[in-house]
Amino acid sequence: MRLLITGLGGTLAPVLAAAALARGHAVLRWDRQAPGFESGGAFRQLQPDAVAHLGLSDAAGSRQLAGLAAEAGLPFLFTSTAMVFDHAPDGPHHPADPRTARDDYGRLKIASEDAVLAECPSASVVRLGWQIGDAATGNTMLAALDRWQAEQGEVALSHAWRPACSHLHDTASALLDLLAHPGIHHLDANTDEGWTMAEIGAALQRQHGRTHWRLRVHEDYRHDQRLKGGPVVPPLSARLPLQRA
Repeated sequence: MRLLITGLGGTLAPVLAAAALARGHAVLRWDRQAPGFESGGAFRQLQPDAVAHLGLSDAAGSRQLAGLAAEAGLPFLFTSTAMVFDHAPDGPHHPADPRTARDDYGRLKIASEDAVLAECPSASVVRLGWQIGDAATGNTMLAALDRWQAEQGEVALSHAWRPACSHLHDTASALLDLLAHPGIHHLDANTDEGWTMAEIGAALQRQHGRTHWRLRVHEDYRHDQRLKGGPVVPPLSARLPLQRA
């Protein structure tokens, strides 16, 4: 399979590309600067067999790419986010629940979901939580907590927040499996165990030797953000040395 992946300069897409290559697939890069981008000529020249749209774009850009895939009869996967749901009403959140985002990013993803499904009703829309990686790079939880400590002098974590989150490699494997499964899917390794952000942060501190972190547990933010209704992925306890607080 020739898999076109957008967002290869980001955090998750390179891991997806590596997983695709490991399964014997070819990986194609989507270049917005390529001649013929606007007309779709660049897309047709690549001759992909499937498309995984992980790159950040506005609704119009997502609509265009979904339309090109639908025109060619190709499987199309779009990654969305748990942030399409606000903390009120609280979760766990299911695929058919009303999307209640109030922030700009969540509303952008809602608009993009609608645009993708309008152009390509057979698309697979996969909502993801925070990604956990083995290195403190990119938009991963470990990198964010490192940044909080550096910028704020502490890592403040809510014990009243049960985040949606998964390990990067488990997410990538699941996305490949979902390419040919139309519909809205939720992907969350915390869906059954329900670890809190404070518990996850403490586990990351132990696993990665972040003895310099000054953890401060609070309950200022309350949200059961977990995503229900998707494929089973390895639970967080299979990846992190978690302990109940």
